[in-house]
Amino acid sequence: MVIIVGTGAGGGILAYELAKNDVPVTIIEKGPYIKSGEAFKYYDKYSEDVDLLTTTCIGGASIVSMSNMVRALDEELLEFDVDLSEAYEYVEELVGVHQLDDSHIGKGSQAFLDAGRKLGLKTMKMPKAIREKDCIQCGKCAFGCPADAKWSGKDFVDDAVEAGAELICDAEVIKVITEDGKACGVTYIKDDNEKSVFADTVILSAGAIGTTLILRNSGIEDAGREIFFDPFVSVGGYLKDINFNTEVQMAGLVVGENFVLSPHFSSFIRANIPDDSVTDEDILSIMVKTPDECRGYVDDDGDVVKINTIQDIRYLAEGVATAGFILKEAGVDPNTIGSTVYRGAHPGGTAPIGKIVDSNQETEIKGLFVSDASVLPISPGKPPILTILALSKRLADYLIDE
Repeated sequence: MVIIVGTGAGGGILAYELAKNDVPVTIIEKGPYIKSGEAFKYYDKYSEDVDLLTTTCIGGASIVSMSNMVRALDEELLEFDVDLSEAYEYVEELVGVHQLDDSHIGKGSQAFLDAGRKLGLKTMKMPKAIREKDCIQCGKCAFGCPADAKWSGKDFVDDAVEAGAELICDAEVIKVITEDGKACGVTYIKDDNEKSVFADTVILSAGAIGTTLILRNSGIEDAGREIFFDPFVSVGGYLKDINFNTEVQMAGLVVGENFVLSPHFSSFIRANIPDDSVTDEDILSIMVKTPDECRGYVDDDGDVVKINTIQDIRYLAEGVATAGFILKEAGVDPNTIGSTVYRGAHPGGTAPIGKIVDSNQETEIKGLFVSDASVLPISPGKPPILTILALSKRLADYLIDE
């Protein structure tokens, strides 16, 4: 039997691939099983110093993601003998990765795309895993899709359960049970009671912070001594009646050398404009996202301590300036352009390949694997979901072959 801890991108596809191949699977999720449209209620809070976007519920962070699907770290992973080319192709077909139909590119997204191209920037539609026939274009992608029109890890979990997997929700895994240096189960807390379940193989897909704490409690002390997350801000301003707030979010993409830009509505932008007549319908904004230098750590309480380097700040400044040029070209009043506070997304790198896990994602404890953003060796600076899916598909194939 295989125990999978976590139901995000990594845990979801692992459960699905193993269960459909008749491997007995038990899935353990710390959060509750919810409807996708309720996911906004389950954002995590880490500390006053770090504004980091993650969720604890079925589907993990994937349920509040924009379902952006871009390949990342291909060359970097090859240095560790990890070739994802076949896994990428399989996953892209499985979740239906494609650029949105023109019917789902709104006025604001189109203004972003047109401005980026006019400025000579590397501009394209964002590859996504969204079913246009179900999408109601409400703009609530980051809240959890009320129409279940986008892919999330929850989809795979549901399919895995239908194929015979057991799902245990509202259960926090504390540590991996080991015997003679090999994993043989996990201990978890449910309904204030400590319980155990046993298996030959354990896979941690609990996210960069959750996985770190389980690894440490299991004797792998070096986990989480470094962490990356993708720093981001949203930059925007006034463009009357653009109605961008109700569009599919992040439907476009500009790729810079040190940053990526994507149109993303932020209600916080309106607070920068001292005009009470300006409404959310009058805001066009762009998310600026960069890689970081992986300076920081997870403490023993699960809080994230983050250190921003000069390079981190420089990359973000480059992106913000470019976003400003795009907004102005798109017709935004330059006198109203402002930014949100610095935030973080996609935490990872806490159990990197080459340090905590090997090229097959196995730890020093035999039979204990990790498959989430924790294993990424460096910050991708772009959405990591497709890469996590591909890594997990590759791991599933390895376990089935074994």
